[in-house]
Amino acid sequence: MGTALANIRVLDLTHMLSGPYGGMILTDLGAESIKVEPLDGEGTRALLANNPKFSRHGMGAYFITLNRGKKSICIDLKKKEGLEVFYDMVRTADVVIDNFSAGVTAKLCIDHAKLSEINDRIITCSISGFGQSGPNYNRPAFDQVVQGIGGGMSITGESNDRPMRSGIPIGDLAGGMFAVMGILAALQARNIHGRGQHVDISMLDCQISLLNYMATMYLMSGENPSPLGNSHFVHVPYNTYSTSDGFVIVAVIFDSFWKNLVELLDVEAFRAEKYQSQPGRLADKAIIDEKLSEIFREQSTAYWVERLSAARIPCAPVNRFSEALSDPQVLYRNMVVSIPQPEGGFVAAPGNPIKLSADGTEEFGAPPLLGEHTDAVLADLLGYEPEKIVALRNDRVVA
Repeated sequence: MGTALANIRVLDLTHMLSGPYGGMILTDLGAESIKVEPLDGEGTRALLANNPKFSRHGMGAYFITLNRGKKSICIDLKKKEGLEVFYDMVRTADVVIDNFSAGVTAKLCIDHAKLSEINDRIITCSISGFGQSGPNYNRPAFDQVVQGIGGGMSITGESNDRPMRSGIPIGDLAGGMFAVMGILAALQARNIHGRGQHVDISMLDCQISLLNYMATMYLMSGENPSPLGNSHFVHVPYNTYSTSDGFVIVAVIFDSFWKNLVELLDVEAFRAEKYQSQPGRLADKAIIDEKLSEIFREQSTAYWVERLSAARIPCAPVNRFSEALSDPQVLYRNMVVSIPQPEGGFVAAPGNPIKLSADGTEEFGAPPLLGEHTDAVLADLLGYEPEKIVALRNDRVVA
């Protein structure tokens, strides 16, 4: 766990993926994250928990990965006494993050308006499908829903007939990433004016942002782009080609790369004058791709990656997880790390991609058992007397 956010305390009310992912990044960067769960635990605890391949000691891969290094306290926020415990925690905290449906925090009396009365320096962050305002803000949403509405699915895949979602849950993950950016910005702003504020993250907003220059192109032309599979609408050749045992990616962005490719493959037709610049290659994109497909099928992926790399042509294999997670560059960058488990042993998981020269360490804490830190938070952080803690337990306010 890093140290950059070591003086920041986060109350993590999140569940499932987008919120816990954002909370994981904050924790990896050194924040003290206290996971506030209902008495029976947040829903992600149950995912894969009983799957023998994807769980350890009754804790599934989702929860192990997303909640590493966090603490856990169980509070019934629907009880007045539970709210009072949470409010006491807010008095000590810097950030409260949730990914409830829009309007839930207000119903629970834990929205920014209420919490800022308790601690005017508190930063709250809500991740929801469509944000906290607008004509459709209260619609339910999950990853593929916002991928679809956000336009990205319409250009993913091979044709307009079969739209394809991203293989990774980019709708959820983008929400978590932008939440971290918003929280860090709010923390910096608090250093300037001394007050907290609310960070409103819409997963749909994030998808629209990721359309980036392609959205600008549509807004300029009025023309909807179509899916191109793995090829590109400007650069040629830029595609994924079958080899004798897999696939190889070739990405010719500059004319100089094309010249290197021509010399490597020694295809006379490729020496034509019109192919020496991008417009000519784009005009004959299908012809070039067909010829390259024939050539690349003759040898293995490793053969082509070695030769293309030696010629300084951007290329790559299409790795499966087994290959990606054992890649020497990935391992050197410590992007596969060991997560200790509460009941002993370790589980390998992706590391932290944010490498800080002065405030980054590469150690990660265990994911918490349900309510593992309830007593410590109540006694050490809030200063509750033992008798009060017992009473709260007996009344099922905490667990």
